[in-house]
Amino acid sequence: MSDVERNGDRFIVDAMVLADAFGLSPEETRTRMQGGQIASLCEQGQDKDAGRWRLTFRHQGRALRLTVDADGKIISKSTYPVGHQNTVAEA
Repeated sequence: MSDVERNGDRFIVDAMVLADAFGLSPEETRTRMQGGQIASLCEQGQDKDAGRWRLTFRHQGRALRLTVDADGKIISKSTYPVGHQNTVAEA
């Protein structure tokens, strides 16, 4: 499996990518994803960003953001601190 695969309108991210970003084992990453302790958000690019997606994962005050193309190829990757671990801002 590549780091990110596209399956229709969904993306499958290799657990090792998340494990590396959050300092977890792949097994612990899967358990925390299933338990809702790692939150995720997928946003489709518009206008000049059409054909790109932003995948954001949050866990214990850290975020991993992947920007991928239509084939799932990672264009950019960043990690950064965030507020409460699984809070999504409301407008």
